[in-house]
Amino acid sequence: MSSLDDLIARAKVLLSEGHSPGQIADELSLSMETVTWLLTQAKGGAAAPTKDVHIDWTAVSSQAPLLDGIAQMLLNRYYSAQKTDESPAADVIVGIALSGIPLATVISVQEAAKLAIYHPAKQNASEHPVGSISGNFAQIADERCIIVDDVITSGNTMREVVKYLKKHGATPVAIWVIFDKRGIRDIDGVPLYSLFKISRID
Repeated sequence: MSSLDDLIARAKVLLSEGHSPGQIADELSLSMETVTWLLTQAKGGAAAPTKDVHIDWTAVSSQAPLLDGIAQMLLNRYYSAQKTDESPAADVIVGIALSGIPLATVISVQEAAKLAIYHPAKQNASEHPVGSISGNFAQIADERCIIVDDVITSGNTMREVVKYLKKHGATPVAIWVIFDKRGIRDIDGVPLYSLFKISRID
């Protein structure tokens, strides 16, 4: 996608296919505010009032060998910051649905750790949406966990996951993302490690 009109069209197609605004935000690596704005615009409309950056990393995310390379880069980033190569860093790797799942899967294989999947509240269509850990994967109680996702936009989903893990008896030890749009160092005391920090200069 190279233009605002393309983003508007893509957001509206995803909505017509039954995606919730939260799922669209994840799919396009945008904030909920930006997606809300996109869904209310006509093609060729006014310039976006929100300050956001769209990241299209499908050239990598659609290629398993490249995903493996990104996972290795995240591992190296973390271990170099820790000044150790002692493994494993955690008992459970928690992938945030949807884009964090492939990365978390590859990392859990490389770390010989268990895999858990977190479904954020913004993807829940119920009247009172809540986030949850999938019952089909590893459970997190009494485990040291690393949280993995592709992009951190506002930090709201990460705060939700950290709070959930702590409430359910887990110890979140780190957050790993490819792209950090906010320059966040930690979420509620859990350090964040990113490969790239995205800054908008107006």
